Amino acid sequence: MDLTSLAVAGMSLVGTLAGTFGGILVSNRLTNYRIEQLEKKVAEHNNVVERTYKLEGQMTEVQHDIRDLKSVKA
Repeated sequence: MDLTSLAVAGMSLVGTLAGTFGGILVSNRLTNYRIEQLEKKVAEHNNVVERTYKLEGQMTEVQHDIRDLKSVKA
């Protein structure tokens, strides 16, 4: 083996490693971004669920009040 072959092999190794690690970093950033977006959507969903739960409780109270008013009228 001559020096040129070793230099080419070494540069190929460095290029391959750089490409591999670069791809891993880009993929990791994309995954983190998508997880953050999903967390935001989950937080919005949980907010809607909490508000719906509160509204259901208020509706139950309103229905009881209406029933009480109807029984007083009768």
